[in-house]
Amino acid sequence: MLEAGRIGKHFGTRFELVTVGSSTTRELHLTIRPRDAEPLAAVARRAATQVNAHDARAVRVIAFGLRSARNATLTALRSRLDDDVPVTWVEGRSCDGHPLAGLQIHAVAGTHVRLVTAATRVWSTEQATHCMLSGLTPARTNVSRARQAGQVFRAIQTGLAEAGMEMKHVARTWFFLDDILSWYGAFNRVRNQFFDEQGIRPPTVPASTGVSGRNPRGAALTAAVLAVLPHDPGINAVRAVASPGQCPAPAYGSAFSRAVEVTSNGVRQLLISGTASIAPGGETCHVGNVEAQVARTMEVVEGILASRRMSLADVSRAVAYFKSARDVATFSRWLKRRGVKRLPVLNVSGSICRPDLLFELELDAIQTLPSQARAADVVATAEGGA
Repeated sequence: MLEAGRIGKHFGTRFELVTVGSSTTRELHLTIRPRDAEPLAAVARRAATQVNAHDARAVRVIAFGLRSARNATLTALRSRLDDDVPVTWVEGRSCDGHPLAGLQIHAVAGTHVRLVTAATRVWSTEQATHCMLSGLTPARTNVSRARQAGQVFRAIQTGLAEAGMEMKHVARTWFFLDDILSWYGAFNRVRNQFFDEQGIRPPTVPASTGVSGRNPRGAALTAAVLAVLPHDPGINAVRAVASPGQCPAPAYGSAFSRAVEVTSNGVRQLLISGTASIAPGGETCHVGNVEAQVARTMEVVEGILASRRMSLADVSRAVAYFKSARDVATFSRWLKRRGVKRLPVLNVSGSICRPDLLFELELDAIQTLPSQARAADVVATAEGGA
């Protein structure tokens, strides 16, 4: 068991695992990418091996890959974890030709995980109760996309209520919209209206990602949600964080915070929303120039990190979205120039929320609280190598 506030980093071949320990519980943040020509079942086995080695239980799995990769991947994963492991499957293409871009798993150990529904997992740590909703889709798909979005928001509300929570406890959302460019405006109107009805207004709106992604049901969208309810009602465990380099997203009609910080169990986690090449006033900048868009995006991301005394060295999980798969090389060059040797990131190809945006990055970062700060352990696993 890791000590309170202790962070461990375990790097191996095509995977990164960040572990966070408290006196009673442990969290795992695992990113797995396929090796060259690696069978789908083998990728899933590697992921399950890491989770099982820590006697942990998955509370969220997000998988980016082709529809043809889904069954083999999930069958292998569930046979080694739980038959009912919660999965949000997004049809995002890899950037290297493999049918699977990769898996990201959030797992916990040392605490009971309550299965509320097939989509809902609840667990408690010393200071808070956490709820993860995964793979939410509308009940009916034969209605307009806007109505399907409304159904998903009501499903979120219902799922939280079943876990003893409310919308005000939501820290992070993910929305993957089929053919996003044709109806992102309608989606935002539905989200804005729903949040307004629930009294969720700046600065209490959650962090979020909204990108293109098909789902196995063929629904207009699929969603995932993280909510946090502190045990002490006097503690504000979730705080919105502004971006020094961009205006608030609600200023141009998108109801999300640039980032949210969650403080609990000796650590603070910074959850940065999907971030792209947006100018301070809200307009797209560097249209048509992917190198400049990557640089602008990373300038904004690093600005948010620095505002909370963090850096890319503190990242526990990230997803990079590329309009064109070939542009992953541009991002790789940027990381190399900055001396970033390892980043727990999945590279996914697909449309972003504006036709002129070429790159978007979401990420989580984690640090110990000052009173418990200790250097993170960086250790090689049995696999070794990079």
